[in-house]
Amino acid sequence: MTTLAATRTHWRGTGFGTQVLVLTQRSLRALVSDPRMIVFSVLQPLIMLTLFSQIFASVAAAPGFPQGVAYIDFLMPAILVNTAMQSSLQAGVGLVTDMKNGVLARFRSLPVQPGSVLVARSLSDLVRTTAQLLLMLVFAVAVFGFSPAGGLAGIAGALALALAVSWGLGWVFLAIATWLRNAELMQTVGFLAMFPLMFASSAYVPISGLPGWLQAVAHVNPLTYAVDAARAMALAHPVTGVVGALVTSGALAVAGWALAVKGFRRPL
Repeated sequence: MTTLAATRTHWRGTGFGTQVLVLTQRSLRALVSDPRMIVFSVLQPLIMLTLFSQIFASVAAAPGFPQGVAYIDFLMPAILVNTAMQSSLQAGVGLVTDMKNGVLARFRSLPVQPGSVLVARSLSDLVRTTAQLLLMLVFAVAVFGFSPAGGLAGIAGALALALAVSWGLGWVFLAIATWLRNAELMQTVGFLAMFPLMFASSAYVPISGLPGWLQAVAHVNPLTYAVDAARAMALAHPVTGVVGALVTSGALAVAGWALAVKGFRRPL
């Protein structure tokens, strides 16, 4: 009995990897169990792709547009990056929801490391984003004839870069969530940050087609470099900016991790 009691006293829970695995599975089960979330998370990017591909299609005839490139082939890499960026906001919103419904309060009473909760949330949202982007690609190929010159390898590279951007920004939104702890405020802050990044960039039209002052903003917009790199891979153009996009995403992830852990430890 003494040995058993001592074992229980000194038990510190499972390892970090096991905790991350279990908590990631929990988050994914919660997502799959709600068909409404699945439907709307898929519909939103598909509607955006449909609208933008039709509204901005005339851009392909404008001066400065790459010659011999269909607009859908120009647009789709940008849609991948932008959808990944928007999906990263849901990581923060999901964390706030767990804070409000008492799940995290229960975790605090268990030998669960704060970092494992955050990593699990990050990974589960990365899986969700991957599924979203793959479905978008299938839709773009089947409906709009998306067939870039870079082929499957170029598409895979653009997809991987979009997921790297999503993962890095996801940590930023997780950090914001641990400090704001309000879903409505999280979404407001997220959209205020995302819309200038999306439209003041090379995502939908070549930078040369923007007004002069907006061109200056687009040239310093980090999303421009991610979009240009993804587009270059998809179109089999000379690729630049990939390292910069990956380094930026990694730096955001590290900074977000540090701030998120600190904010997560604050009393609920």
